[in-house]
Amino acid sequence: MTLDVSRREFLRVSATAAGGMLIAFRVPAAPATPTPPEPEFAPNAFVRIAADGRVTVIINKAEMGQGICTSLSMVLAEELDADWSRIGFEFAPVDPVYAHPGFGIQMTGGSTSTMGMTEPMRQAGAVARAMLVTAAARRWGVPEADCATAGGAVAHPRSGRRAGYGELAAAAARLPVPDGVPLKPAAQWKLIGRPTPRLDTRAKVEGSAVFSIDVNLPGMLTALVAHPPTFTGRARRIRDAAARAVPGVVDVVDVGSGVAVLAKGFWPAKLGRDRLEVEWDLGEAATLSSEALRQHYRELAGRPGLVAHKAGDVDAALAAGRVLRADYEVPYLAHAPMEPLNCVVDLRADSCEIWAGSQFQTVDHAAAAAAAGLPGAKVKLHTTFLGGGFGRRANPASDYIVEAVKIAKAAKAPVKMIWTRTDDLRAGYYRPMWHSRVAAACDEAGAITGWRHTIVGQSIIAGTPFEPMMIKDGIDSTSVEGAADLAYAIPNVLVDLHTTKVPVPTLWWRSVGHSHTAFVVESFLDEIAAATRQDPLALRRRLLQGKDRLLGVLELAAAKSGWSTPAPAGRARGLAVHPSFNSFVAVVLEVSLERGWPRVHRATLAVDCGRTINPGTVTAQLEGAVGFALSTALYSAITLADGQVEQSNFHDYRMLRLHEMPAVDVHVVPSEAQPTGIGEPGVPPVAPALCNALFRLTGRRIRRLPIRREDLA
Repeated sequence: MTLDVSRREFLRVSATAAGGMLIAFRVPAAPATPTPPEPEFAPNAFVRIAADGRVTVIINKAEMGQGICTSLSMVLAEELDADWSRIGFEFAPVDPVYAHPGFGIQMTGGSTSTMGMTEPMRQAGAVARAMLVTAAARRWGVPEADCATAGGAVAHPRSGRRAGYGELAAAAARLPVPDGVPLKPAAQWKLIGRPTPRLDTRAKVEGSAVFSIDVNLPGMLTALVAHPPTFTGRARRIRDAAARAVPGVVDVVDVGSGVAVLAKGFWPAKLGRDRLEVEWDLGEAATLSSEALRQHYRELAGRPGLVAHKAGDVDAALAAGRVLRADYEVPYLAHAPMEPLNCVVDLRADSCEIWAGSQFQTVDHAAAAAAAGLPGAKVKLHTTFLGGGFGRRANPASDYIVEAVKIAKAAKAPVKMIWTRTDDLRAGYYRPMWHSRVAAACDEAGAITGWRHTIVGQSIIAGTPFEPMMIKDGIDSTSVEGAADLAYAIPNVLVDLHTTKVPVPTLWWRSVGHSHTAFVVESFLDEIAAATRQDPLALRRRLLQGKDRLLGVLELAAAKSGWSTPAPAGRARGLAVHPSFNSFVAVVLEVSLERGWPRVHRATLAVDCGRTINPGTVTAQLEGAVGFALSTALYSAITLADGQVEQSNFHDYRMLRLHEMPAVDVHVVPSEAQPTGIGEPGVPPVAPALCNALFRLTGRRIRRLPIRREDLA
């Protein structure tokens, strides 16, 4: 596996490169397999054109509801001048040509799909169009410059001749692939920037879309795994007679990560697992508890940590000014996708075929090959639709993929391994719990002269292949993002970090470090505004001078929400703004209390994410981000007692209910800048906006998530 640059460096470079995100990018040739049958035209790895004119776009990303198959198809179709009604897509095989241009591996994450693939997809479409024009010009004996393309065809206006792309496919396939094909200017775009219905909607509505949980193979067994109740547990003794007695149960196997029950269907496997008796060695995690960790983190927050960022003299500023202090806490969080983890494996003596909703194809493919004991060339990984991911299916350890391969190895038959939601909540990977201690100094005029932020929590990068690139001088950049790069103009700033070692598996979670730092920064800034009797909007305006894009979304959200006007009776508004993944989002929430509990009536969001490919996708992502973030602010938490996760399903790991979802107004700032992230940036500012609104409503500060009733009384 090759990781060419750090995540932060890639995002920085991609946002600032002049003249396009990837100046030297060359569209790769199609992979050696699968070879498209003649007479299809496949000039590169990302497009095929059939003799009937159908265009298939090859998508090297995972589609988990974010609409990337449509957005990337739009980009390629724009340059190809294709007939949109004849566009389809397929998921790419695992192959180096489909690697992320910044990370060097095939993956989906970090809100980089559109950012990373817009220019490559444009060039792929432009190359195909140029070759089709050449084929038509040679057929007609006319100059290429006299030909035009539109609607999936090449035309020669002077003679009135016209040929569809399907008619030209075979001839174009025999031509050399050109270099340096010019791209269309934005003024000529017909698709990019226009709301476009998603290509996958029909399949998902009618049920023909294939998720890995839908895959069935002849002779396939279903496997459920009894995982240890603690993260360090192992099976010491297994009594499986009762499990094996269940009709349909075929075998019981210890696979190291747990004990698998194999059966002819889900329910026999489930009943067999229920009757399994396992004596567990609980290991070092047996005494873990959330309350003990909270106390430990609070103690660490009182000591200096490793310096992540320093500017000026914070100690002098704190000594000279009026000082405000606060502690903030957020819990472990599960990803809890709608489709629980699952994987289908057909392992044979000399081959292995896998179907999985993978966000990390290169990593999962390599891990599966190692687990199967086969060379990579003998392993085929099919990426299916994902029923949600939020980072869980981008695991450097490939935990559920490896587990499924091990089960198949023991079963000697095709296997569908399924984790129930309880399995996923209790034996998964989590967003770390965090504790932050902040202090700010203000002068007599209310200006912030010093800011100190101490962060305590686990690293999600330590122990992974990303560690050499993303941990520098002991600082995991994902732990401090959104804090160490504070957007506000404060002269004296110190951000330090305590990285704890706790035997709880952690992983990136939608918006990663910004999910906790934005809550702290935007909540504490509101505290300062209240203590110094300043309007929260006015304070942010002063601190964001020169940050035009961030200030722009702040002003837009404020204007569209009616910030300067009184809220309706019984309601209050809260504001937050945050940059992440090179995008800028501001949120205003309008909130009341109903029977003593928060009710969010309206969410107004403004976003600057560069050039918008499909405005409908941007709106949908931000609407989803509001619901996702409100769930965690109001309800969700993973807690530990005696080393075990206490939550088991959506009844005690609550999500926002449909009737609780507010009206969401999304306003997109027009931009000619390169596209930036949109899948994650809407999440970070929602929780602080909610808590800031609740302060205006109740006069009480909320510094711990999720919100508790006693916080509001």
